[in-house]
Amino acid sequence: MKADNNYGRIRTDETLRETVCHGSDEYPFKYYNEDIWLFDFHCIDWHWHSEVEFVFIEKGTAEFLVGSGRYVLTEGTGIFINSQVIHRFEASESVIIPNIVFSPSLLSAEDSLIYRKYIQPLLDSSIECLIFSPEVPWQKEVLKNLLSVFDVQDTESIGEIKTVELLLKIWETVYENANISESIPAAKATAHTQAQLQIMMQYIHKNYSKHITLADIAQTVSVSKSSALNIFNKYLRISPVSYLINYRLKRAAKLLASTDSSIYSIASNTGFENVGYFCRSFKELFGVTPSEYRKK
Repeated sequence: MKADNNYGRIRTDETLRETVCHGSDEYPFKYYNEDIWLFDFHCIDWHWHSEVEFVFIEKGTAEFLVGSGRYVLTEGTGIFINSQVIHRFEASESVIIPNIVFSPSLLSAEDSLIYRKYIQPLLDSSIECLIFSPEVPWQKEVLKNLLSVFDVQDTESIGEIKTVELLLKIWETVYENANISESIPAAKATAHTQAQLQIMMQYIHKNYSKHITLADIAQTVSVSKSSALNIFNKYLRISPVSYLINYRLKRAAKLLASTDSSIYSIASNTGFENVGYFCRSFKELFGVTPSEYRKK
């Protein structure tokens, strides 16, 4: 979930899939130690990846929007984010979050009994995330081993094998305590809904400069306007039209910073028919007028 040039913004494709490689093909594991506050708009913005993720809150309090849920996590707690689950982290202060992102295939080959029996069931389950609190014994054990994983990353000798050993302990604890039985149908439904969301977002990204209605957005995945509203509100906490407007404004901000085009021209080229409305909306989102943004 890592930003370009250490901090700034998350790099994603048109479906919000993160494009950064976490580790390598021979060792698909990466450790990060980050401060949410240092990212653009003090958030690690919406993204997803095929790898799983474990995050520990070392300092501060942050909001974690994961799949269809919203969680406030405080210092000393942690969270597991399942594969292919869309998520976003928000902070109102400095929040230090050491975290690891890795492919489950690091634990066992995908065609092995261990993978099929112990790893795949959690990946295929309806579990979008798990919260770990030191008040619960098995979750405390997960947090202890997670902190040990972080410590190992500063070790030069046998660091990889010790990391995998600890990850297997964490996975074993989660497997034994999380309720993952008979949940595959729900998981498939979640994956289908997320796919619909990504298709609608992709349509917006490709056509934001044109006149787009809620009906146009819903039609891309053959759902009703109310269903499109529900999908966006469930996962992004925003309506499709509001997402469209915000995307237009972010594109406009890039043009203000990188071109000499007039504000009227930029507003028109990013889908705004009224320059006055564009300026008001821009200030509401960025806290400054388009002219002030360009000067900065």
